[in-house]
Amino acid sequence: MTLIKSISGIRGEIGGKVNDALTPIDIVKFACSYGKWLQDRHNGKIKIVIGRDARISGPLVQSLVISSLQMMGIDVINLDLSTTPTVEMAVVWESAQGGIILTASHNPKQWNALKLLNEKGEFISAADGQRILDIASEESFDFAKVGDLGSIKTVENAIDLHIEKIMDLPLVNGDLNKKKPLKIIVDAINSTGAIAIPKTLEALGYTDVEVMFSEMHGDFEHNPEPLKDHLKALSDRIIETKADLGIVVDPDVDRLAFVCEDGSMFGEEYTLVAVADYILDHTPGNTVSNMSSTRALRDITEEKTAYKAFSSAVGEVNVVEMMKKEDAIIGGEGNGGVIYPTLHAGRDAMVGTALFLNHFVNTDKSMTEFRDQYPSYTIAKKKIQLTPQINVDAILSSMEEKYRNNYEVNTIDGVKIYIEKEWVHMRKSNTEPIIRIYAESSNEQSANNLADRFIGEIKELI
Repeated sequence: MTLIKSISGIRGEIGGKVNDALTPIDIVKFACSYGKWLQDRHNGKIKIVIGRDARISGPLVQSLVISSLQMMGIDVINLDLSTTPTVEMAVVWESAQGGIILTASHNPKQWNALKLLNEKGEFISAADGQRILDIASEESFDFAKVGDLGSIKTVENAIDLHIEKIMDLPLVNGDLNKKKPLKIIVDAINSTGAIAIPKTLEALGYTDVEVMFSEMHGDFEHNPEPLKDHLKALSDRIIETKADLGIVVDPDVDRLAFVCEDGSMFGEEYTLVAVADYILDHTPGNTVSNMSSTRALRDITEEKTAYKAFSSAVGEVNVVEMMKKEDAIIGGEGNGGVIYPTLHAGRDAMVGTALFLNHFVNTDKSMTEFRDQYPSYTIAKKKIQLTPQINVDAILSSMEEKYRNNYEVNTIDGVKIYIEKEWVHMRKSNTEPIIRIYAESSNEQSANNLADRFIGEIKELI
């Protein structure tokens, strides 16, 4: 079994032994440690927003977390089935001191996690995360007396409130169907995208919408990571129904990808590129993406504006930190994560959908033609499974040593090697026991060849 403690939260497989998986004991311990961290950080009564995706273990994990916090004297605002960006926003509008999202994002159904937020509705920093781990290790938290137990309030319309705030944005307009009628297929992967994305499309004026895998039982119809290999059913349905496009999200609705009218991928990397293109047309400024994202964002930023595109370490908290530092007007990650700080500082597939479609309707192009207007790069995304015996840091250090004399090498997050107009980025995942290998080139074959070359070199070291 697996239990991973990182800046991305406490993530693990359900079942197994304590401290070796996400067991009830671990869930209670880390929920209480987070509660204690908030009590130390704030004076007075603590209030925490809780929301979950639809995975199978969700109701049980939710019950354990809520009960543990109440036993500490903490009030809980329960959104129940929700999305990661909705919980982030609700922390602010509920004036809460923190929030917990119960989701393992793109991980398979046997996983779940506690993703932890601060009072701004943003993911906690690495330093704060370490403090919570220390509290858990020491078990230095106290429980309230019976007269001081926390309360619970259920909020049932949080996604609707989220959509209202999206529709209030200056760059988001409704009635798009009158401007450009579209037939849209949505892959909701048996989670809360089945609520959030159709409601977002309805607010934008679209009613010719078909939702695949809309039953929110969490027994995912396919691998929940929104990648090409997992989306054949969606592609086939788009072609069969002659739809104009497809939309797919991950189980907690913070990653967003589009599929074109011919069933081809618009490209998860190009979700952010297209949205940034729209934003830059109206509000020029700096942009930010992580080191594993396509350089196409840099191309359009420099082409359209006198501003710069910056690269951060991988991880949403790192992207947000750099966006604040560089006063970026749009940012995100190449995994389909759009961060639009005018709304809030978190990846949000709902606002991403609204901004993307507001851009698309201003063209007379099909989705394939729309995609072809952007610089053509392809990123191969691969991974190597790890075992506890593998020293990842030593492997990456060896790769840096091998290439640093002849090529530009960046070690801000793993090792990134620039080879003429290509690059390869190797890093240890924060969420899974793997090494991620991303390689970008001018076409799919050359990107795959580059990635496979470095996988071979790493395996030789292993």
